[in-house]
Amino acid sequence: MGFYNKYILPKMIDWACRQKPTMRQREKIIPLASGHILEIGVGTGLNLPFYVKEKVLRLTAIEPAQDVWNERVVDTEKLDFDFEFILAPAEKIPVQENSFDTVVITYTLCTIPNLSQAFAEIQRVIKPDGQLLFCEHGKAPDKFVQKYQSFINPVWRPLGGGCNLNRDIPALIKNNGFEITNLESMYLPGWKPVSFNYWGRAVLAE
Repeated sequence: MGFYNKYILPKMIDWACRQKPTMRQREKIIPLASGHILEIGVGTGLNLPFYVKEKVLRLTAIEPAQDVWNERVVDTEKLDFDFEFILAPAEKIPVQENSFDTVVITYTLCTIPNLSQAFAEIQRVIKPDGQLLFCEHGKAPDKFVQKYQSFINPVWRPLGGGCNLNRDIPALIKNNGFEITNLESMYLPGWKPVSFNYWGRAVLAE
């Protein structure tokens, strides 16, 4: 899978993540980010055009796959705000604790291998009054679609770079130290097993 993972998969991920319904989802959530921001799993940088420059003090973006970042769609030298890229996984974020006002995570929770460790890191680096903004695909509400997601997931995951179709996004957030203050969900246009989206805002649970 070396050739596939290095040369084909990054382009497939970028193509899938730049479809119009998904880009409209990004446009809903990214402008809400403010202050010192951490984006987890920046991928090819598809979120970068949606940040509001007047709200951004500094954006730090992490991504574990250099091959994916090499496919980036934005010239980061031309961004209208202070930007830093770090090659790192969500499970080991190389920054000090209480560093960020906003943590952004979009279409990334499906692929993180160790979610409990990743959320422990998010809790460590987010400020006590910070916000977590998320937009993810995941477990569908319909039983038939759920069964289909679970049936094909073992084949889908290695082909999709570790993407899981059936993760319960709200439950993952709530069970890992956060309280969801706003949550919306819907099927996006497209194939139902991959198109049910959750998006919203969460804060550290008391």
